[in-house]
Amino acid sequence: MSSLVMRKGCLIWQPSFKSLIIRRRGQFCSNIWLRQSSSLQHEPDVKRTRNIGIIAHIDAGKTTTTERMLYYSGYTRRIGDVDDGSTVTDFLPAERARGITIQSAAVTFHWPPLGAGASSKGNSPRSHVSHTVNLIDTPGHADFTFEVLRSLRILDGAICILDGVAGVEAQTEKVWAQANKYSIPRIAFVNKLDRDGAAFERTVKEVASRLRGWPAVCQIPWWAGGKGHFTGVGDAINLSGLEWSEGGDGKLIQTYDLDALSKKDPGLRDELVKARIALVESLCEFDEDLLSTWLEYNDDVLKIPAQAIRDSIRKCIIDGSGRLIPVFAGASFRNIGVQPLLDAIDDYLPDPTERPDPEISLGDQECSLSDLLDGRVSLSTPGDRQVAKQTHSSKSLVTQIESCALAFKVVNDPKRGVLVYIRVYSGSIKRNSNIWNTNLHVTERAQRLLQMQASDAVEIQHIPAGQIGVISGLKHARTGDTLISYSGTNPKSGPPAPLNTLQLRPIDVPPPVFFAAIEPHSLSEERNVREVLQMLLREDPSLHVNIDDESGQMLLSGMGELHLEIARDRLVNDFKAKATMGNIEISYRECVLAPSSPQSILFDREVAGKKGKAACTATIEPYDELAPPKPDSTIEQDGNHITLQIPGSNPSDGPLGSSSLPPSLPLPTIRTALINGAVAALARGPRRNFPLHTSHITLLFNPSTDIFGADTTPAAISSAARLAVTATLTQLHNTSNIGLMEPVMNVLISCNEGSLGAIVHDISSARGGHVLSLENEGNDSEVGIIDVKRVYAPPDPFASGSGDGKEGPGQLRQVTARVPLKEMVGYLRHLRSLTGGRGTFVMSVDRFERLSGLREKAV
Repeated sequence: MSSLVMRKGCLIWQPSFKSLIIRRRGQFCSNIWLRQSSSLQHEPDVKRTRNIGIIAHIDAGKTTTTERMLYYSGYTRRIGDVDDGSTVTDFLPAERARGITIQSAAVTFHWPPLGAGASSKGNSPRSHVSHTVNLIDTPGHADFTFEVLRSLRILDGAICILDGVAGVEAQTEKVWAQANKYSIPRIAFVNKLDRDGAAFERTVKEVASRLRGWPAVCQIPWWAGGKGHFTGVGDAINLSGLEWSEGGDGKLIQTYDLDALSKKDPGLRDELVKARIALVESLCEFDEDLLSTWLEYNDDVLKIPAQAIRDSIRKCIIDGSGRLIPVFAGASFRNIGVQPLLDAIDDYLPDPTERPDPEISLGDQECSLSDLLDGRVSLSTPGDRQVAKQTHSSKSLVTQIESCALAFKVVNDPKRGVLVYIRVYSGSIKRNSNIWNTNLHVTERAQRLLQMQASDAVEIQHIPAGQIGVISGLKHARTGDTLISYSGTNPKSGPPAPLNTLQLRPIDVPPPVFFAAIEPHSLSEERNVREVLQMLLREDPSLHVNIDDESGQMLLSGMGELHLEIARDRLVNDFKAKATMGNIEISYRECVLAPSSPQSILFDREVAGKKGKAACTATIEPYDELAPPKPDSTIEQDGNHITLQIPGSNPSDGPLGSSSLPPSLPLPTIRTALINGAVAALARGPRRNFPLHTSHITLLFNPSTDIFGADTTPAAISSAARLAVTATLTQLHNTSNIGLMEPVMNVLISCNEGSLGAIVHDISSARGGHVLSLENEGNDSEVGIIDVKRVYAPPDPFASGSGDGKEGPGQLRQVTARVPLKEMVGYLRHLRSLTGGRGTFVMSVDRFERLSGLREKAV
């Protein structure tokens, strides 16, 4: 297809004749390269596959970097621009209009391009062989945190992009912590070094203090003449300088070894030697093998082979602990530093086989997927959590599992219908195979399998393990569902128990904090609006829709103002729904202020033509975090705690025993019915229809008195529990013992020194918040883990401060505060007016606190 050739010390991109025939009268065809011919498809090698994501704060350059990666890999023939709305991964109209990423986009390319890589022999780098890269570009705005979460759930590695001017920003810390949760190996790329005010040294030291990892500087910036414009990078691993021609497309790279650098730029040569020494010393603290290699070369750092350093970096980061952070440099907008970053993806980030085995739940058991597939989990005793030797019949059941995958994203495409993005963890999902959804217990047919190229796609015959792909046309699958294909069984009934309950670790959905009313323009439009909202909810589970019982209004809840604004735009513009969204409101909570007396309810009525009869007793009290631990029968649900008391459910309870329960009502069924009833009652409080919070409910269900033969069904038990809890809440409301709670946010505000006083005064006086701390960006005094003074970074020739954490004229300050969410609505505009447009903030839910006095009256 294409090749890289060396000509007079230059790396030059040389397109083949086949890639030139797509030119059309002087214009580059910007269509996807892989669409041209199905013959370009090849069977991906799992060892040469990288499932990676790009994570960062908003405006750090994620989409711009992605666009350069696609161009240099031969995936596109033109570099798109975020400002022009011509990028591949930002294809939604709302994304192109705002210039931000709203939903994560998946794209597959090869690096080096197919046919361009050399053969891998001996100690040559992995990046010499073509790899399949499944790349996901994630949003950076805090309102779309769920998009980042569900992408991180299925990734094997990540690139964290840092703004060389702003440094480590608040949202960067947040997504870094999320990546730590999933133990994802990461590398850091300091971007925008071509801009005025860029400070590589300060950013590296903020990586140490803010991200709590030791920065291993693999590249240093190359400033022309020491204090000129940003022209390239110094490679501390290969001991070479890489220079990009100014104003080009970045494909022409001039390379210089140490001898050539002595004539070209002696200052860079000396700094590069310092960088190599610091890099090796840092790695030796984590890797004893490299220390032994260093001793073999008589402590001569410059003689250590580059491949030994690459192997050491890979070994240190592959566990995903974040203890060591390789740092690279560049300026994506100026097309500098992207190709070495692509090489780093191949060299350092893991393939799917090097990641920990996925965790699964199988009925009451929890184990790893490989334990199940290798026959080390007993299927005959679901209650036994011990890994045991299986019987022959159990082994035959497991061998019939053809594949196991996780649905991590659902998109409603206007041309292709519903697209379900999946990550396959075992086996291979084939076209037209039957897929069993273990969450919904339904079977669907995988009619079409696609390899997505952002908004475009290529049809494929199967999706093997370790790959990311798309199933088109599934009617029921949702985000977080586990999909398995199984042979030798009835498609309608699915695999036998307990395999039909096999579930991969689910994706946690954060609770919404804002809501707005949706009003259809007419009664005839109401049904269409409801269907469109269901489509939105299937795409984005962090949105919620509730129907107000009294007014009948549809309330749409989301993670923030921008989140709801985008949902409204999609509702009206993309789905053409004839509806209007009201003002954005705050989602409050209700709480109980005193214990209630027991309330017993007998439910006796017909449900769907069948008689139902059951009884239940409920009490409710405020939940005290300092109280003694509750019994094992207590579960936590949406901030509330539910304790179930079922006499005779344990053999130690007496002669009644669990054997007294009717066969149609096993103990797990009764527990589930009681919990569902209580949760339904707690979803709407008696005072303002807000959900209950921090409440402790005790449900007493006595089988000897609350079961009435065949008339007692799970639906009747659930209804009795719901009515009993509702009765206790009504009793407390009549005695004025129901209070209101409001969400209080953790807010991190980044601003310049001159705006600090105005911001602190505004937060503490006008908005009723509490300022918790004032910090310098990059100050590590509160960390105590990494001594920033020991961290190596080349000096910044243009930095305003000294780079040692001390305050300088351009030093950013960070304000940490706790503020009621109501006061943060519309805060971004106010912050920009206070800071001259330079201030940013990010917030997350801290807790719900009770309202009192004037604030309660205002609500």
